Amino acid sequence: MAIDTSNFKNGLTIEYNKAIWRILSFQHVKPGKGGAFVRSKLKNLRTGAVNEITFRAGEHMEAADITTRPMQYLYANGDSYVFMDVDTYDQVEIPGDKIKDSLKFLLENMQVKVTSYKDEILDVELPATVELSVTDTQPSIKGATVNGGGKPATMETGLVITVPDFVNAGDKLVVNTSDGGSYKERA
Repeated sequence: MAIDTSNFKNGLTIEYNKAIWRILSFQHVKPGKGGAFVRSKLKNLRTGAVNEITFRAGEHMEAADITTRPMQYLYANGDSYVFMDVDTYDQVEIPGDKIKDSLKFLLENMQVKVTSYKDEILDVELPATVELSVTDTQPSIKGATVNGGGKPATMETGLVITVPDFVNAGDKLVVNTSDGGSYKERA
């Protein structure tokens, strides 16, 4: 299906220059002199790179038919990770290099959304927050407050985040996935 720049919406996926892009943001610009154009910020769904691309107003491109399915992470199999479709119970193996940013949050039996284009898996979408246990951190400091400087803590997946001084090993924490892993609260 062909679309043009007047149909742009945040989250829309397009095929452009032999790549699959998701529109993160866009702005229609009508300068006083010259033709109108659309300034956009796009994410390459194959590489994860974010680029700013300018299109002429009315330029046509193909809409990419992206499928998102709910899946459950089952287990690691060498360098691949096995996911099960929660509706059909079909299992797929996804290479670790395709989902390397998601691995630091992934726990067995976690529900995720897997995005694919035709038969190519592009991305694993995590929940906004995950609950992870602290496996290693410095002992808590008596009288520490939430607004203290913080200390590093290693989570059960190997992720290292900065936590408040009162957090101890064994605590379960809520961690934000959207910003790369920031402390939100105790679970």
